[in-house]
Amino acid sequence: MSLTAISLLIIAVSFAILTIFVVKVLKAASKTMERVAGTLESVEGKVDGITKESEQLLQKSNSLADDVQHKSESLDSLFDSLQNVGTSVGNVSDSMNTLTQSLNKESHRQSDNIAQFMRWGDTAINLYTKWKLRKQTVGRPAK
Repeated sequence: MSLTAISLLIIAVSFAILTIFVVKVLKAASKTMERVAGTLESVEGKVDGITKESEQLLQKSNSLADDVQHKSESLDSLFDSLQNVGTSVGNVSDSMNTLTQSLNKESHRQSDNIAQFMRWGDTAINLYTKWKLRKQTVGRPAK
């Protein structure tokens, strides 16, 4: 065997060994890729489920927000009515205060008139009593 033949034989054996290792590496990479593909399919299924649930949750949230908005708008008229009631109560209170002040003024004025009437009445009674006494003393014979 010549040196060339031995070299060719070593090259052939090296090539065969290299080929075997490349095949093993490719098989391991293939298995890894299959596992990665399986994992990706599982993750894809889970992401699809999460996406559907998220869409449903978003729809429910939008529905709830619309419902809250509608109820809030319906409460606006209630608060407007309550504000009007508050204004009316304030107006009634102002009117009652004005009426009370007017009645107080009138009662003070009337009490002054009543006091004056009572003095005139008292004076009239005193005059009547004096007149009656004088009439009785004038009508009696002197002793």
